[in-house]
Formats: sequence, C-alpha cells, structure tokens
Amino acid sequence: MTEQQGKRLNKFISESGYCSRREADKLIEQNRVQINGKTPELGTKVMPGDKVTVNGKPINASPENKSDRVYIAYNKPIGITCTTERHVKGNIIDAINHPERIFPIGRLDKPSEGLIFLTSDGDIVNKILRAENAHDKEYVVNVDKPINDRFKTRMERGIPILGTVTKPCRVKILGPKQFSIILTQGLNRQIRRMCEYLGYEVTKLKRTRIMSVELKGLKVGQWRPLSSQEMKAINKAVAGSRKTAKS
Repeated sequence: MTEQQGKRLNKFISESGYCSRREADKLIEQNRVQINGKTPELGTKVMPGDKVTVNGKPINASPENKSDRVYIAYNKPIGITCTTERHVKGNIIDAINHPERIFPIGRLDKPSEGLIFLTSDGDIVNKILRAENAHDKEYVVNVDKPINDRFKTRMERGIPILGTVTKPCRVKILGPKQFSIILTQGLNRQIRRMCEYLGYEVTKLKRTRIMSVELKGLKVGQWRPLSSQEMKAINKAVAGSRKTAKS
C-alpha cells in the first residue's frame, strides 16, 4: 500500500481476516466502521498510519503469515442458511459452532445440501468468488420427472435466466430423474432456474465438489479442516485472481 494510492476500506478489512469484502461493505453501510475516529463512506481508502476500527475494536493490516487462519470444508444440511447474521435461525455459524470467527465462501441455498468452504481469511474469499477464476463446482440433482438427452444438451449449451445465458457446462445423466452438473459460475439459484426453464422442478440438490475438494467422507452436518495439500491446490488456482468490478 503506497502513501499515494492507499487501500480501499473494504479490501483492508477483508485482508485483515475480519470478514469477507461483501460483509465489510455491510459493516461500512451500517456505520459500524471508523477511520481515525470518523465514520467513512463506501469507497474510502485507508492510508498508511490510519487507525481502522469495527464496533470500536481496532483492525490491523493483513499479516504476511497466515498460519493462524482457519479453512474448513462443511457438509451443509438442508435448512441451514449461509449467513453470518446470528439472529437468523439456523444460520451456518451457529450450526458449525467453531471457536474462531469464520464466514462462508459463497453460498448454498437453504433447501440445498452439500459442500461449502468457510474461513477466517477474508482475502481468499474474494479471490475464490471472482468470476474470472472459473472454478469447477459439481452437483448431483434430482428432478420431478424423467430427463433425456435433449434435456442434457439444452442444459449444457446454456439456458436464458436472469437476463443472461448460462455458460456452457457439463451434464451427466445418472438415472431416470437424476443428473450431475459441473458449473463454472454461480448465479442465484442457477440450477433450479435452469431446470424450471425446461419445465422441471428440482427435488434434491447436493454440491459434491468445489475445485479439487470432494464431499465424500463427510457426513451431513460434519466439517473438517482443509488439508495442506488442498490449500496448496486452492492457492495455486486463485494465484492469478484479478480485481473485478464486483469485488
């Protein structure tokens, strides 16, 4: 961080490990953040020597050594909400009950289940969520009526939802009403909307893989630390992450 440029406040907070950049934006909007005792606006930059506080507690700059950061894989049950808001019943933070302050990387809808990452490292959250990384996420999906090759082809080519067309993806038919799908994007309720467009209703949705990390071995509601090998692969995958307009 140079004296001339500074660092955007939300980036400064997330890199400190306090929370993700999106959560930092919420804290700033709620006037819970101060720089040198004054309430800043969104987009404010932190300069060398500035003192940043959240709820009155100081936030330090991102340390070079992140050995104390937490990275976990969790098999989210149906009914758990991917929010850090503790007043929300069934929130993911209370469900895991981890001693460290952690937050989810991305989200998994309340009626869905399966693999999700949580961490205390706000910087890696931003890197993983950036669209350019195009990280594979695999799901197993059940629908309400039989599927066929035409369904597979249309899903793979792209479906118009939310004012855009979904990116090409890979689909494998597993059974009369079940298929697996590998996505490289994460639009809101994407798989459910894609199926709805083709006249199908999703009856069960489970995420089984994120990048090279698989769900297998984790029972519903269980979590485990990501291994050093898994973290090495993840860090390698996000090493080229670039800033985007959404970050």
